[in-house]
Amino acid sequence: MIRSELIQKLAEENPGLNLQEVEKIVDLFFKEIVDRLSSGGRVELRGFGAFTTRSRDARTGRNPRTGEQVPVSAKRVPYFKPGKEMRERLNVKTEA
Repeated sequence: MIRSELIQKLAEENPGLNLQEVEKIVDLFFKEIVDRLSSGGRVELRGFGAFTTRSRDARTGRNPRTGEQVPVSAKRVPYFKPGKEMRERLNVKTEA
């Protein structure tokens, strides 16, 4: 599912809201997650999962085309840990 499909689905399930209002809500939702993560925080959505960041140390990488060594700076990367309910729904065993 892509962002526009999510907006369309939410608009269909909430006929009291027009498409522009739903788009603003989705934009605000994602913006708040990014803002919290960029300030070093954590975002936990019960039953869904938790978003955090992890630090990666500086290292020496390699250009795959030339084989030349390239310095890669330290950075923070997003990390998602699915919640228990999501893991259970993803791993439902079906009877054969």
